[in-house]
Amino acid sequence: MRKAPRTLKDVLPEVLEELNQGKLETLNLVEGLAIDFSILMQSTHPQISLDVCQTLKSGGIIKRMADAGSILFNSLGIDGYKTLVQHTSDTVRGWAAYHLAIADNLSLSERLEHIFPLANDPHFGVREWAWISQRPYIADNIHAAIDILMPWISHESDYVRRFAVEITRPRGVWCKHIFTLKEQPELALPLLSPLKKDPSVYVQNSVANWLNDASKTQPEWVREICKTWKSDHAITNRICKRALRSITLKGKK
Repeated sequence: MRKAPRTLKDVLPEVLEELNQGKLETLNLVEGLAIDFSILMQSTHPQISLDVCQTLKSGGIIKRMADAGSILFNSLGIDGYKTLVQHTSDTVRGWAAYHLAIADNLSLSERLEHIFPLANDPHFGVREWAWISQRPYIADNIHAAIDILMPWISHESDYVRRFAVEITRPRGVWCKHIFTLKEQPELALPLLSPLKKDPSVYVQNSVANWLNDASKTQPEWVREICKTWKSDHAITNRICKRALRSITLKGKK
């Protein structure tokens, strides 16, 4: 069993070769960053020209993921998504998320329906690309998005429940802020409140991070929510402690 590398130089040559061929899933972000997208694209989609594949050598990881999705959409059309989501490579499945992001003629309901398999993907990286790639559509339609995502928070999969929270975070990571929720975080309370006792740490941390995001612009609101939620329930108290971490840190300075 191979170990997850800590740095790029720790990625074994034979492992990198299989990653670049699309025959292996990554163990962590380091392996994902080590992949040569141009080689992976050539290996998995040989019909795409070498010159086009070479364009995937430049830019940060988000740009290269988006560029790969665009290339695949132009080559395969919207139906190509069905094949991409089943690929062995988690990076290619991540490309599927950005392939879907190019399809701007979908309704928000259709978009979330299509992204569902990637939101519930067993690989951590694919789940991240799923919400990051679709977040601009959520940000532009936040009221409708919250309504559509409500059933997701009661899904049996903690991956799906976490997705509904993560994709609506006011600030988030590596992504566009949602101005409406920075100013009016209470709009998302219907999504957050039912999860205040969620048994999954994965979901708990997402809820806490959501509230911590909100505390950067609406600290009093977050304080009040945590005061309202406060109980003898260990899970709720854990979420609130993490949610208040920025406020607590600021108070110590």
